[in-house]
Amino acid sequence: MPQRATESITINASPETTYAVVADFEHYADWVSDLKRIEVVTRDDQGRALEVEFRAAAFGRSTTYTLEYDYSKVPDELSWRQVRGDLTETLNGRYRFEADGDETKVTYDLEVELLVPIPTFIKSRAAYRIQTQALRELKAQAEKQR
Repeated sequence: MPQRATESITINASPETTYAVVADFEHYADWVSDLKRIEVVTRDDQGRALEVEFRAAAFGRSTTYTLEYDYSKVPDELSWRQVRGDLTETLNGRYRFEADGDETKVTYDLEVELLVPIPTFIKSRAAYRIQTQALRELKAQAEKQR
C-alpha cells in the first residue's frame, strides 16, 4: 500500500517564479542536494519536459526513476507519475502553488511505494524527509531568483 504525505511551505517569491524553478529540470542539479543526474527524455509540443529520468541518493544507495509530468493544471499545479523505477513502485505527486500576497504557499503531495516491503513508520519518515528537503531547497532557490 502506498504511503501518502502532504507538506506545505511559504516562499517569499511569486507563484510564477516558484513554478519556473520547479519546471526548470535542467537546473535541478544546481540546487537539489540528493540529485546525482537528470535527463529530460521527452518533451511536449511546447518544449516542456514530459518524461524526466532522475538518479538520486535514496535509502543509503542510488536509485533511478523516470517521472512523467502533467501540465494540464499549470500554473496552479504541476503533477507527475512514475513510469519506471528501480527502487520505487510508485512515486507520484504534485506541487500546488497558491498566491498569498507577495508570497507563494507551495503544497507538496507525495505518494510512495517501494518495491521492497519495509515497515510503515520507515516509509513515513522517508516520505517526510523527501518532502521537507525538497520544499526547503525549492524555497531557497526560488527566493534567490525573485
